[in-house]
Amino acid sequence: MSYKLVLFALFITCLFLMAFRSDRKKKILFFGDSITEAAVKPGGYIRVMEDLLRQQGRENDFELLGSGISGNKVYDLYLRLEEDLFSQKPDLVVIYIGVNDVWHKTLLGTGTDYDKFGRFYTALVRKIQASGAKVVLCTPAVIGEKHDASNPQDGDLNQYSKWIRGFAAEQHLPLVDLRQQFLDYSKQNNPNNKESGILTTDRVHLNEAGNRLVAEAMWKVISQK
Repeated sequence: MSYKLVLFALFITCLFLMAFRSDRKKKILFFGDSITEAAVKPGGYIRVMEDLLRQQGRENDFELLGSGISGNKVYDLYLRLEEDLFSQKPDLVVIYIGVNDVWHKTLLGTGTDYDKFGRFYTALVRKIQASGAKVVLCTPAVIGEKHDASNPQDGDLNQYSKWIRGFAAEQHLPLVDLRQQFLDYSKQNNPNNKESGILTTDRVHLNEAGNRLVAEAMWKVISQK
């Protein structure tokens, strides 16, 4: 009889723990550069996503955290995993990186070579997965909004984005293809082929429309997870 009572007590305890966990807000951490750093400010894509959650009555289901630092490249994210990501214990991590890896090659003479980008990116994802968190990948959007392939960094951005797409497919990871979505949007909404002012303020950082596009695109993928 005592053995059965012990089993019953364990069963009740398990049910209690499961119920407790289901009530806990799921932590979603956005990991990136200055675009993500700005995302936690009023009007930023993380704040816009919180508005989307409220509209859907799901604000109590998720906690959205931003961990973006201006100038960061993929290896910077890898180096600050312990302090800025693992310490937060996220359930899901959205990796939004790549602009500075490309842009800084010409802007500052630094950046990240293509082969090294892939190696660091792979190591970054594997470390996050080993912590138990799920991962969502994003392609870098734009460095200039012209839609005729005349932005100086278009070639590299396309190459790095193609690598991320291939890696996501190979590893069966969800992907937010911001590169393609920004190009499609510009073709439809930028008749004068302007280099900024459509989704960005300065060819890179997001304006109001850009923040909304990113928030909606990310949430569409995240919500399916």
